[in-house]
Formats: sequence, structure tokens, C-alpha cells
Amino acid sequence: MTDKTAPAQRQSNVRCTSPSGLHRMAYYEWGERDNPKVLICVHGLSRNGRDFDDLARVLASDYRVICPDVVGRGRSDWLRDPLAYGIRQDVADMMVLIARLDVESVHWLGTSMGGLIGMVLASLEGTPIKRLLLNDVGPVVSPESIKRIGDYIGRAPKFANLADAERYIRLVSAPFGPLTDAQWRHLTESSLRQTADGRLEMSYDPGIAESFRRTMAAGEIDLWPIYERISCPTLVVRGAESDLLTVETIQAMAVRGPCPRIVEVPGVGHAPMFMDDVQIGIVRDFFLAD
Repeated sequence: MTDKTAPAQRQSNVRCTSPSGLHRMAYYEWGERDNPKVLICVHGLSRNGRDFDDLARVLASDYRVICPDVVGRGRSDWLRDPLAYGIRQDVADMMVLIARLDVESVHWLGTSMGGLIGMVLASLEGTPIKRLLLNDVGPVVSPESIKRIGDYIGRAPKFANLADAERYIRLVSAPFGPLTDAQWRHLTESSLRQTADGRLEMSYDPGIAESFRRTMAAGEIDLWPIYERISCPTLVVRGAESDLLTVETIQAMAVRGPCPRIVEVPGVGHAPMFMDDVQIGIVRDFFLAD
């Protein structure tokens, strides 16, 4: 499904603010800059905007696709105060990004954390989000998935070489499902940075783990009041083997709030990566339905 004529990826930055000062948020842009149809794709907790390269390359013929590195990840700056990481900061940063794009409305695809950011933003009066895809996330996050994520986030070792890093990423990201060798290599190469001693490490601030564990210490997350204020057309995609978005939660989501359409992806846990034709087709069909 790759569109060979789609414009190449461009990297840009936007300056945002937190209580401890200014920070730079990087983002990747695909498609024509003057296209009024904008799709923002936001990644999960320890991932980055390069996760959407394959999807963006396909959709760039129809959309101006924007894939930010949420602060503390990828090529974005790290916050001075690790406890400032969280959805409130991320929503504020995304509104700065949307202002930079100079558009009144956007479509939104959010994976896991990116879905939580989108959920909060879509629930606000006057929201710019007109169409919402929640990828393997809902208003309830299970304690089991919180523990699984907490066991590895911020604890990645440094790697002597790319092969060692790929073995680690394949292990902790096994719930992504059956990816090709080339796809695993892409997810690895786009997730690393080189340290001063020449080794490789994950390209996210370990400080996000401190904020995550503090936020999650209370156990299960319950965002039903936020979810029920969403009114835009919504699609929820669930990995059929997900431990984060349970069957019980998705059944409740289907009849509450925006009453979304539900699609399950077989053979995948948390979360679908939209790197193959079938999964990309799910996204394309939803966003191009209007």
C-alpha cells in the first residue's frame, strides 16, 4: 500500500512550555503543507513518532500527516522536572502544535498514551478533534497492564550494538504481534540514540518512568467521565490479545460516550502498530469515510 509519489517525511520542531521552563517538541510531517485535512498520530508511552512511518507514507496522499515525539521521547527535549510528565502537559503541548499547524480542526489517531491524550482533548468544549481513533486504549487501564509496563519502562539496559537492542525490543514489544524482520529493525533503529561511550540506549527520558509509577500507584485508571463527553465519530481498535483494553471495557465503551465502532485485530496484544496492509486499511477506511 506504499504510495511512491507521496512527499517525503520532514522533521520540524515547536517550542512549548512547562512550569519549569521551555522545551522543544519534535514532529514529523508528511504530505502537502497546504492540505487542510490534517491527521495527528500520537504514539505510546515509551515509543516515538517514527512508529507511524508506514502509515503516514500511505495516508500522505490524502492528509497532511503529523507525527509528534511527545516530550521526553525521540528527538524532543526532556523536561527538567520528571514529575511534570503526564497527560495535562501533553494536551497543552498538542494544542501548541495544532496552533503551529494553523488549522481549525484535525483528525486524531492515538496509540495507548496517545489515545489518552486524544480522549482528554476530544472531551473538551470547542475541541479541534473532529474524528478520533483510539488504538488499544479506553477509559479504564487494567492493573495487569500497568504492572507489565512498569516492569520495563525506564529500566532498559544500554546496548553494545544494534542486534542486542533489537533482541531487547522484540522481547518487551512482543505484544505488537507478528512483524517482519524489516519492521522490527525499523522500530529498533528509530528508538535508539548513541551514548557518549558509543553504546546505544532507548531514546526516551528514564524520568517518564518515575511519573508513570507515581500516577499509576493508585491502581486502575478510570476516565469514564472524560470518555462520556466525547461526541465526535470514534473508532476503537483493539488487539484481540490485549491486556490493557479488556473485553469488558470495550463492550461498555460501545454503548457509552461516542458509541464507537469497534475493530479487533487478531494475533496482536497491546498494541496494533498499523504497519501492514490490513491494519493500515482499517485506519484509512475510518478516516476517509467522510
